[in-house]
Amino acid sequence: MVNVIGVRFRSAGKIYYFDPADLPVETGQHVIVETARGVEYGRVMTGPRQVPDEYVVSPLKPVIRIATPEDDEIEAKNKEKEKEAFKICLEKIAKHKLEMKLIDAEYTFDNNKVLFYFTADGRIDFRELVKDLASVFKTRIELRQIGVRDETKILGGMGICGRELCCHSFLSEFAPVSIKMAKEQNLSLNPAKISGVCGRLMCCLKNEQETYEYLNGRLPSIGDTVTTDDGYKGEVSDVNVLRQTVKVIITQENDAKEIKEYRVKQLKFKPKRRKEKMNINDAELKKLEALEKKEGKSAL
Repeated sequence: MVNVIGVRFRSAGKIYYFDPADLPVETGQHVIVETARGVEYGRVMTGPRQVPDEYVVSPLKPVIRIATPEDDEIEAKNKEKEKEAFKICLEKIAKHKLEMKLIDAEYTFDNNKVLFYFTADGRIDFRELVKDLASVFKTRIELRQIGVRDETKILGGMGICGRELCCHSFLSEFAPVSIKMAKEQNLSLNPAKISGVCGRLMCCLKNEQETYEYLNGRLPSIGDTVTTDDGYKGEVSDVNVLRQTVKVIITQENDAKEIKEYRVKQLKFKPKRRKEKMNINDAELKKLEALEKKEGKSAL
């Protein structure tokens, strides 16, 4: 077991482990640590705790110090400098006529490097741009191309649910999302209705997937034959996943058919669900396949 603290450098960013080095570090404090990018200013998200050795990437770097008022002031100045750096970079991009969209500018705490995040449809030759920026800022320049999901995570916004985007508010990493999840949750397979602000499949499909898998696993499939607790046999015509109810077509003795609704506990059926086919046309399927292929193109 290793004693670590969890530090985050961006809002809803990934949490990294550091050695507290016997410092009285508490959750919510700011600390100065050394990272692969240089000396950074981060917020402690989890206080000192023991974690298994396999969860830690060696060598575990120690915390340099708990942030002082002077450090807080430097960080505030860096944020102001980032706004100016963003404007300058926009001007340089226009000057070099590059087909790229600047998303954000970021200074490392020690001002050893300036990072610029951008999106573009393809590869961009920005060597001349880097030279131009280096002559202005007199420090190391790094341009990093990111995907549209990462762009949305940085910029933030409101989802169709009316709340702040999950990726910007709390989701530290993107999980794979597939069309199968939308099908499992009985959602419309129209890409426009199951896509987020970024244009990719909504991350919340993953959040609810386990619940739907469990609930669907307790239900018969449409078309299955079931036996009811009042002695009838019938064919399933509809299911309500969340309410756990099933509509059954019952054939009466006079061959008249009637639809009755039952709770799943009132039915007997084979627990193994048969594989369902997507009832969509070729044009919709091509759109969905194209959407799924884009899911893996995020650069970060």
